[in-house]
Amino acid sequence: MVNWDLVKKLIQVVKEEEISGLSVEENGVKYEVRRDAAGNISASPAIVQAAAPAPAAKTEVPDTSEEEGLIAITSPMVGTFYRSPSPEAPAFIEVGAAVSSGKVVCIIEAMKLFNEIEAEASGKIVKILVENGQPVEYGQKLMLIKKA
Repeated sequence: MVNWDLVKKLIQVVKEEEISGLSVEENGVKYEVRRDAAGNISASPAIVQAAAPAPAAKTEVPDTSEEEGLIAITSPMVGTFYRSPSPEAPAFIEVGAAVSSGKVVCIIEAMKLFNEIEAEASGKIVKILVENGQPVEYGQKLMLIKKA
């Protein structure tokens, strides 16, 4: 179902054109290729549900959970969730810890690239929703923050 030739072409376009990223949808699969500030490129194909209504215009406001106004940190790609930079290293964050906007809270590995995921708001981590080493989907909630 995933068109790997298209993924390779998109990666090549991002490299050659020196753009920060692009997103393409083909046959019910959304492909996103992004370049971070260090120049590392990550790609993530995700199956789009055909029955879902068209999304509203995306805003820069973080996703808010129904649970007591908590803010959810979501996965920007399909990949594997890791709480620490290596098996021997301590976790980036624990439940109850204070975080500031932009602080790295976890890593998502996608296509052998390790992508740092940052907190979208300042506050306190109240729940980690994913186990270390577990596969995650695009848009899946990873952690909940009680906004400061």
